[in-house]
Amino acid sequence: MSKIIKLSRAELTGPKERRLLRAMVDQVPDYLFVKDLDCRFVIANEAVVRINGFDTPDEVLGKTDFDLHDAATAEKFFEIERSVIKSGDSIIDMEELVVDAMTGKEKWLLTTKVAMRDDEGVVIGLVGISRDITARKKEDFLRDEQAVVVEMIALNSPLEVVLERLVRLIEGQLDGVFGSILLLDEMGHLTHGAAPSLPQEYSRAIDGIAIGANVGSCGSAAYRRESVIVADIATDPLWNDFRDLAALHGLRSCWSTPILSHQGDVLGTFAMYSASVRSPTEIETSLTQMTTRTAAIAIERRLAEDQINFMAHHDMLTGLPNRSLLIDRLTQAMLQTERHNPWVSVVIVDLDNFKLVNDSLGHTAGDALLKEVSKRMLDCVRPTDAVMRLDGDEFVILLTDLPDNTDAISATLHKLRTAIGEPLTIKDQAFHITCSIGVSTFPQDGTDAETLIANANAAMYKAKAAGRDGFQFFTAEINFQAHARLALLEGIRKGIARNEFHLLYQPQVDMNTGRIFAVEALLRWKHPSLGLISPIQFIPLAEETGLIVPLGDWVLEEACRQNKEWQDVGLAPITVCVNVSARQFQDLNWPSRVLRALDETGLPAECLELELTESLVIRDVDQAVKIMKYLQSAGVAFAIDDFGTGYSSLSALKTLPVSRLKLDQSFVRNLAEDEDDRTIAAAVISLGQKLNMKVIAEGVETDEQVTFLRNNNCDEMQGYHFSKPISSEGIESLLQAQEPKTSGGAIEGRQ
Repeated sequence: MSKIIKLSRAELTGPKERRLLRAMVDQVPDYLFVKDLDCRFVIANEAVVRINGFDTPDEVLGKTDFDLHDAATAEKFFEIERSVIKSGDSIIDMEELVVDAMTGKEKWLLTTKVAMRDDEGVVIGLVGISRDITARKKEDFLRDEQAVVVEMIALNSPLEVVLERLVRLIEGQLDGVFGSILLLDEMGHLTHGAAPSLPQEYSRAIDGIAIGANVGSCGSAAYRRESVIVADIATDPLWNDFRDLAALHGLRSCWSTPILSHQGDVLGTFAMYSASVRSPTEIETSLTQMTTRTAAIAIERRLAEDQINFMAHHDMLTGLPNRSLLIDRLTQAMLQTERHNPWVSVVIVDLDNFKLVNDSLGHTAGDALLKEVSKRMLDCVRPTDAVMRLDGDEFVILLTDLPDNTDAISATLHKLRTAIGEPLTIKDQAFHITCSIGVSTFPQDGTDAETLIANANAAMYKAKAAGRDGFQFFTAEINFQAHARLALLEGIRKGIARNEFHLLYQPQVDMNTGRIFAVEALLRWKHPSLGLISPIQFIPLAEETGLIVPLGDWVLEEACRQNKEWQDVGLAPITVCVNVSARQFQDLNWPSRVLRALDETGLPAECLELELTESLVIRDVDQAVKIMKYLQSAGVAFAIDDFGTGYSSLSALKTLPVSRLKLDQSFVRNLAEDEDDRTIAAAVISLGQKLNMKVIAEGVETDEQVTFLRNNNCDEMQGYHFSKPISSEGIESLLQAQEPKTSGGAIEGRQ
């Protein structure tokens, strides 16, 4: 029912009643008014008088909205009020945007307008009351815009666009404040990031300034790694070199805060400028903290993307090109050779007994040695050649434009051996390092890049077998020996047949229901003579030799078989999660083997989830999407494992058919005391859910971690807090204890 206020005309216009009403309504902080049938003000409290720019109520009375507002605003108000008067229906809690005539600032009002009737029920006007909700609208806007900025970061929007949106967000919350973000480069200079409201001349003038102890607010904040508040630029000595520049553009105060990475490195600064002499308010300080945290995430994401691009083509330790560039350059060199008939040789250099350096002096010393060796190699080759690092202590040298004999190659190889063999000192200890070298040449030893690399690698192993500290050219005999390495695959097959391998399972729990909905299959090896061998020892070896492929096939088949066995004994269906190696994923026949494992074990595809690492899928996103969609169409689900530890392309992530993100335990471990880890964890949870993915936290061990994850709406967890990896019988007992059991084919926790 509509609200109705009934007054007689005498009550509305009588002097005594008017005085009483005036005394009452002026005490109300909200905007309260009464209008007649012509929508003219007949009563207005002091709040209404002030917002319309008048001093006394008499200046407002008799006026309409057309006398107070622009035509469009007045017409809107008039139509609404005429509708209320004509129909008698009330307008409740309508949001209106108006301009405060006293300050010139926009205000949001929550307005209610009701028909006013006399004793006989005749409508004689309307009563309106408005409440200032500007602060609430700003809070809503801040929250919504924060979500937009986070989404822009997740979708890999350009950094400059993200930072400008962030600065405008803060400026929209404050009056008379101009925001600025500067980025710190490797040379210690602050460069332009975003400053949409600062004068362009000013922004250009400070672009590229070097940080220092007395370099304005921003340069000093970056140098000191702490906030620098300058309330009066005109008198503060920090601004001696920039005071005139600031005065030229009407800037009187500047408060700057360093933007820090999650590791504490300075990424840049965020500053607020004001045209008045003052210090920041509590609200401005709070907004600064929010801005620097968000800006840090955006900047680190951009740096990660840059690092991805560099890592895609270079070795991070030595800065040398890596395998991807090797393939490209070797292919180009072979094309040139076909036209001009010079030789192209692939030289693989492997340092002898490098492991002794790492074991005796540590990996830091080993890294220093690798850097020095890479420099020596570069000094031994021509500008037209290339030195690359494949992995560990293995390098590749591409020699181009060679004469069609081995003399020039041999001369270079002798030069390399001599240079590498020169003594070097690490941690005050002298070392003499030697190397084993293998060589293959186009077109004699192969007609494609992969064959040439494989044959050079085989020749290198021949050099090692011959006593190390030498070099070998590729021959048919070496090729035969290289193929003999494939016999190691039979060793894995025999190990499987002898039941040397087995699986443990770690439960994954729905945080809302507390129930197990999935288990992760974890491989263990009990060697007949060596006993239990850690996966850390044999998994990398299996990856290196390619044995991971048949071993991974066994894991997949055994996990599917066990899951089907649980279902066959009447347990509620759950998902079994199986890790996928890079070698498996790159195998063109692997998808068909996955489907065959499901078919042979009878496990529904919906009960299998395959876990891929960030680095695996980022190698070739298009191919990864193709494979994943093929298996997804059959019902298989995918998860991204160890999310946050690699350098993901978020623009690629949104295209992947992934149902879950696994938050790496390195971020979960210190949730109780590390603010950066809490920020990252919350961001990953928000990101996953925005991309319609479930988020599961790995390595959950404490009640504090569980509380944080639950408060941040994390979907699922896995870790010792619930259960360590256990046998299939242990999982069966846990599932039997869960009541009630599901029926049909639904998978609990995924509905």
